[in-house]
Amino acid sequence: MKRSVTAALVSVLVLTSCGAVRDSRLNPFNWFGRSEPVQAAAGPLVERRDPRLLVADVASLVIEPYSAGAIVRATGVMETQGWWEAELVEVEQEDPSHLVLDFRILPPVTPTPVNTVRSREVTVAMTLTPRRLETITRVTVQGERSARTTRR
Repeated sequence: MKRSVTAALVSVLVLTSCGAVRDSRLNPFNWFGRSEPVQAAAGPLVERRDPRLLVADVASLVIEPYSAGAIVRATGVMETQGWWEAELVEVEQEDPSHLVLDFRILPPVTPTPVNTVRSREVTVAMTLTPRRLETITRVTVQGERSARTTRR
């Protein structure tokens, strides 16, 4: 009994100290890198069914793995406070490996003040299933004036 426990303990220590797994594609923390700013795509004029506006600026984009896939989390900055009903809305693309998301949000009902940048930030998230992640190599979140993208 002592031999099998000792052998298991030694093998676990050897595997955890191995840097190859840490830097490999098997590690979910390596699925997507840091986001980088890109130019917002000016798409064709299409009839919009969503009354929400695009967020003014996309400040950050992070994709975090979790047990049932990944969480796409984006933060946008508006000109004033009070914006609400934010959501990441998928934009149809010809390339299935590139996921493009519009950061949509509704304006305040009444006039609101301009305050610190932190008070004007809006964060929204959505989940991606493991099946969906199999085909995606790049994710872009776009706003009115800016966009951010991250790649595998």
